[in-house]
Amino acid sequence: MNLRELDIVGLYVAESRVFGDDRGFFREWFKLSDFEAVGLNFSTEQSNLSVSVRNVVRGLHYSLAPRGQAKVVTCVYGALDDVIVDIREGSPTFGAVVTVSLSADAGTTVVLPAGVAHGFCVTSETAALSYLLSSPYDAPHELEIHPMDPAIDVPWALSGEAILSEKDAAAPTLAERRAAGQLPSYR
Repeated sequence: MNLRELDIVGLYVAESRVFGDDRGFFREWFKLSDFEAVGLNFSTEQSNLSVSVRNVVRGLHYSLAPRGQAKVVTCVYGALDDVIVDIREGSPTFGAVVTVSLSADAGTTVVLPAGVAHGFCVTSETAALSYLLSSPYDAPHELEIHPMDPAIDVPWALSGEAILSEKDAAAPTLAERRAAGQLPSYR
């Protein structure tokens, strides 16, 4: 597995080989020793799976959990665009937006540091995102930013109208979260 840092401090993409034949394919998407080789220590406390249809946009979600919440995400079915926004106060890359295209048959995984906002948009008929969390879901500390916030200007890969949850559609903007003191700090 090859890991390289992207344009947000602490954000990595991990690429691994895909072994395919007439039966399908096999790939690794998490290997702690490869993470540790580049200085990343990741302890899994929860694992989630999200299945969505084309044009579903989930996010932008983040956690203010006291221990932070890093994520390791990969697409296990279909294709999607994974979006990461640096919303950490004091970060040298604050406001940066990175999009990584993920598909089940590509060997790509995204490693998100604690404190960034995360979302994705399904680009195939159906897609499934699997993700590992470094801390468990903690409802009072889980927040969202409106995914269509024009100040962030995420280049969502939509082929029609975005399908949002009620919670995401009613989410505050980044500026509103910042004014309310509801952004994580860069550590």
